[in-house]
Amino acid sequence: MAQAFPLEAIKNADPVFGQLSFDNHEQIVFCNDKDTGLKAIIGIHNTVLGPALGGTRMWQYKSEADAVNDVLRLSRGMTYKSAITGLNLGGGKAVIIGDAKTQKTPELMLRFGEFVHSLGGRYITAEDVGMKTEDMDLVRTVTPYVTGISEDKGGAGNPSPITAYGVFMGMKAAAYHQFGSNDLDGRVVYVQGIGNVGEALVEHLCDEGANVYISDICEERLQMVSQRYGAKIYRGDNIYGEAMDIYAPCALGATINDQTINQLQAKVVAGAANNQLASEAKHGELLRERGIVYAPDFLINAGGIINVYAELENYGKTEIMRKTENIYNTTLEILTKAEVQQITSHQAAFDIAKARIELRKREQ
Repeated sequence: MAQAFPLEAIKNADPVFGQLSFDNHEQIVFCNDKDTGLKAIIGIHNTVLGPALGGTRMWQYKSEADAVNDVLRLSRGMTYKSAITGLNLGGGKAVIIGDAKTQKTPELMLRFGEFVHSLGGRYITAEDVGMKTEDMDLVRTVTPYVTGISEDKGGAGNPSPITAYGVFMGMKAAAYHQFGSNDLDGRVVYVQGIGNVGEALVEHLCDEGANVYISDICEERLQMVSQRYGAKIYRGDNIYGEAMDIYAPCALGATINDQTINQLQAKVVAGAANNQLASEAKHGELLRERGIVYAPDFLINAGGIINVYAELENYGKTEIMRKTENIYNTTLEILTKAEVQQITSHQAAFDIAKARIELRKREQ
């Protein structure tokens, strides 16, 4: 069964809980099942605005401490993503430790669904890295606390295209703020990571006439995406040092870090990855000092949660697209606020999200 450990005991047991990502999580649940090999962690960061909704990521982490830190950072990000987007949801996330290509089985997913169900709706799951819509369909057979199921089963379907569209809208807003025009025709854009979201973003960029370079660890996907959309494959060994207008991180987080930030030649950072700044305060400020416009990740990649939220609120594609397109306006507001107040764009977005949560607390 799921085990909920006292937070102070966990915090004192491992220095990872002293990091910013801990941020007063309400609950951390460790799920273990010997028969299926399931080892999962569910992080419930905050439920002030509503139940904690966030996807499940399956990844072969180097250590369990890395898995814990990832789920903490991701669930915390989901809290502020929902808040800044105006959704009545809290923040949560789950990680399953393992290789999704070789270790994910129907039995493992069903057992994971049972753990989700045991939380009684405090956490609602969805798909993330290593997961597919059919995995969520399977989880749905053992719990109603799952979103992102197939459209033919009454769900909103794969959230990746909507996530990519929101990132595209946020990128165009950031381009307008930096260059005075949101037209990406001719702009040099490097997309790092071409999974489902990255590929869909590449399609939007190529359709608009951007000069797109792509990077990924999977050669097969590089060839496929390049041939399908006309993007160029980046074969260098330091993407950050390349001359470009826009850097779009769309794989895992923390690519803006001590090693990369001073090499970065981009004028705009706008991508789909979560937690792009290894240190929100330090690296956000360094980007600001260098005049690099950063579109806060938890704002512009919110299209996916807007899509799955539709299943809970019963609104259709038209409203999904309206809410996702509004990421453009919100991004402009955030970037303007940051400029006027001389703070980082991440801080500007965080302040607005935090204020909404605090207001709800006072109302309760």
